[in-house]
Amino acid sequence: MDNTQSLISKKILTLCDMALTTVKVSNKGQIAIPASVREEIGVKEGDTLVLFNVGNRILLERAGDVEKAMKDDMKDIAKLSETSLKKLWGNKKDDVWGRYLK
Repeated sequence: MDNTQSLISKKILTLCDMALTTVKVSNKGQIAIPASVREEIGVKEGDTLVLFNVGNRILLERAGDVEKAMKDDMKDIAKLSETSLKKLWGNKKDDVWGRYLK
């Protein structure tokens, strides 16, 4: 890729709110996250990251961010579950537990 193509690629990625950075994999399979990227996303020494393998892509996210997203997602699921269960539990015709808890 020549410089013109590289500059165009970086401009396109910037417009898509992405940054293009390359890293090399060591003989132990390790990579170093560049300081500029760590600073931008707030990753510090000792932080735990979650690695997602999606097809042929690798995505890294801070463990705390993943945990928060999962908790937020579970709130919606819990509300839907409660609504569904209230319909079942509030149905006197279908009182299954009453048969077994005598």
